[in-house]
Amino acid sequence: MSGLGQQRELDEAAAVELRRRRELLRRGRIFNARIRTIGIDKDALDAQVKERKIQEAAEKAEHERFAHDMKKNDKLMCLLEERQKNEVKDLNRALIEFQQNFQRAETRREFDLNDPQALKKDRPARVSDDDPRCTISGMQKFMGEDLNYDQRMKFQKEQLREWSLQQQKDWKNALADQKLADDLYDKYRIELDKKIMEEQRKEEESRRVVCTATKNFNRIQAAELDHKNELEKAQKIKDDMDEITCLLRGDFLSENPEQAIGPLGKHHVLVDRWKGMNQEQLMAIRQFQKEQAQEKVRVREQERRRDAEWDRQRLQAARAQLLWERRQQRQDRALRRDLDVLNAELSQEQKAKNIYLKEEEYSNIPTDEFYAQFNTTTR
Repeated sequence: MSGLGQQRELDEAAAVELRRRRELLRRGRIFNARIRTIGIDKDALDAQVKERKIQEAAEKAEHERFAHDMKKNDKLMCLLEERQKNEVKDLNRALIEFQQNFQRAETRREFDLNDPQALKKDRPARVSDDDPRCTISGMQKFMGEDLNYDQRMKFQKEQLREWSLQQQKDWKNALADQKLADDLYDKYRIELDKKIMEEQRKEEESRRVVCTATKNFNRIQAAELDHKNELEKAQKIKDDMDEITCLLRGDFLSENPEQAIGPLGKHHVLVDRWKGMNQEQLMAIRQFQKEQAQEKVRVREQERRRDAEWDRQRLQAARAQLLWERRQQRQDRALRRDLDVLNAELSQEQKAKNIYLKEEEYSNIPTDEFYAQFNTTTR
């Protein structure tokens, strides 16, 4: 699992570095005055959309692979735990069978000295108070002896049996409680998995909505840019035609004959006295040129403001996209951190459960077998 997490982090770092490098190249193309064009970089936006789709597909495949690995690891863990339980049971069963078959207490040489049934096999010191063996010199009858020994022993055995039944009942209740706790734990894990899948679905839905909104915004901007280019092209053609018409019909190229009208008539031109256009005509031309210059300055100022506004909008969109990606990365890291903490807690709970089951298996050994093992160990 650690190798998989490290590989995933390396892949994410490579993807981030690739996006950062492409963003630097895109900024270089946009802010370069020689190759920059007015409007947005549609090719770059299409490349970003394609890259986003590829990234989403890679993330989806990564999540599916991670979920498959989690299921596989859970199944493997269950199989290993079951195998360990079976091995412990087989080992305990083999040990008990070996002790019963080859280490019985009656096969030892000193069994007659340590026989737990020796008193039962031996003849009692006296059968009753009228036993003829109970002579004065035998010292088998004294004042204050327990004459109700049989009844007392019977009562003690009955009490011991009741204790054993009560203990078995307690063990059964404990097993039922443990089973109920396991069922609740399994339900909790299922609910947690459902919540995680729901969060992932919501996250994918939000990403899809953001991508759709970005695509629509880019389409609208492209349409506006095309309309703007068409309007500018038509305006430029009209201005060129107006300029050509003005030049063709102007006094400079048409040589207005009124400038050289002589005293003999309107059609008599005095070439040697013609000094060019009059002051009024010159002032009109200068005024017209001044207005053209002012109009050109005004148009350039409008274009500069419009370009500045477009640059500001593009920078804001790029900054918003970068902030959203960073926030998404933080959410992914937080989600992975929560999953790691949850897996660690589940591992600790599983270890505690295994220890408890081992103690329960050792504690389920019957009483006679336990005494036999205890006597064997002490001898």
